[in-house]
Amino acid sequence: MKPINKFIDHTLLKPIATESDIIQLCEEAKQYNFYSVCVNSCFADLAYKFLKDTDVNVCCVVGFPLGAMSTEAKAFEAKEAIKNGAEEIDMVINIGFLKSRDYKAVLNDISKVKEACGNKVLKVILETCDLTKEEIIKASELCVEANADFVKTSTGFGSGGATQADVKIMKKTVKGKAKIKASGGIRDYETAKHFIDLGVERLGVSSGIAIMNGEKSDADY
Repeated sequence: MKPINKFIDHTLLKPIATESDIIQLCEEAKQYNFYSVCVNSCFADLAYKFLKDTDVNVCCVVGFPLGAMSTEAKAFEAKEAIKNGAEEIDMVINIGFLKSRDYKAVLNDISKVKEACGNKVLKVILETCDLTKEEIIKASELCVEANADFVKTSTGFGSGGATQADVKIMKKTVKGKAKIKASGGIRDYETAKHFIDLGVERLGVSSGIAIMNGEKSDADY
């Protein structure tokens, strides 16, 4: 197994995050050699500036955290983030379309952002705490159909985060045609390891340092 630090997207998405907070995030990511930092798209260029000569990638969220903006807005945000240095995009699915069973609109939403990403990685956030088992299955199927690279559990801003049960459903549904990212509520090494053992390829955490140090974080993300 690859070392646990290379599973981690070191994450700071709070709306009160300042430029100095993002710089600190990048310095921490360099120190622990995390896979990436995950930031709001307005900080893509700042994060890239501090990480461009390292092995740490820049990941940006798009349509975050609700997923309810227009497809055109999501695609534009993705293009801008990539232009400013993002290597990966984490978009939020349109939950309202999914619950309306407008699957064509959900597929179009993901497909257009994937098109905007070009050869960059696209992860699709389902916000599983708001979905039924059947909706998680359908959303995962649509992600595969749209050629998304990852299916991701949560924003970390919903009523619940990643659960092992939801990850198992997603993994069974995608059948290896997309990778899984677990995020939301992963605050210690033991929990992180459980998800890795289930087969997730990436962890979205704001508690990466605690995980690396064998501690439990009290972070509220």
